[in-house]
Amino acid sequence: MTEVLVLYYSRGGSVARLARQIARGIGEVEGVSARLRTVPPVAAVTQTAAPPVPEDGAPYVEARDLEECAGLVLGSPTRFGNMAAPVKHWLDGLGAQWASGTLVGKPAAVFTSTATQHGGQESTLLSMMVPLLHHGCVLLGIPYTEPALSHTRGGGTPYGASHVAGAQDDPTLSDDEAALARALGRRVAALTAKVSR
Repeated sequence: MTEVLVLYYSRGGSVARLARQIARGIGEVEGVSARLRTVPPVAAVTQTAAPPVPEDGAPYVEARDLEECAGLVLGSPTRFGNMAAPVKHWLDGLGAQWASGTLVGKPAAVFTSTATQHGGQESTLLSMMVPLLHHGCVLLGIPYTEPALSHTRGGGTPYGASHVAGAQDDPTLSDDEAALARALGRRVAALTAKVSR
């Protein structure tokens, strides 16, 4: 079975919910399945090592996850128009994978969540694409042939799936946000299936 790695960091649950919808979309493509993983948190001062498995949710990502995946979908909450520090920290540690070409030619996409409608979703998605381009990934977005992209009142951009959590940090996805996340998963899975033959 061809696997697409759905890798994310989530604090309030919104990004984790997007990840699960993306994984559902991946699973709708015959012969492709999703591998859900998360990046560990970082802190300015570390007193103890992070446990090898988080208390809940997806396991922490390992180097072999990148080697074994045939595609990648990367997600992060937005922090001042950019990816969250744990995602950036993880990406910054991929020198060996960059040098060996682990991700070269693999389909990839990105997703995010913000507290406000204009809280930097698109700049976050674009900033997450830059390191993936350096790794040689083939980047995918969401085309306007997806009807929800033209009428969403929440998240959803041509650059990737997204969610607007609002002032109350509500992780509940709108119907359009969920549909667009699944569409992104299907799109990555379909190309991954073609290039993995």
